[in-house]
Amino acid sequence: MAHLQTSVVEVKATENCLAHAIIISIAKAENDPNYKTYQQGRKILPVVQTLLVKTGIHLSGGRGFLK
Repeated sequence: MAHLQTSVVEVKATENCLAHAIIISIAKAENDPNYKTYQQGRKILPVVQTLLVKTGIHLSGGRGFLK
């Protein structure tokens, strides 16, 4: 059976923390050179906003979709 690597990253964002976690996870999986920067909370806000706009998801209330 293949060994699966797991890791835990603490997201310190007060808003859209799920989106932050998704971006950080994708960056880690894809060996993105900005992974450490995102993990430290820098340069991640525009990427999070792009993700939310492209997907139409509105997370400020905890759940929902943009109209």
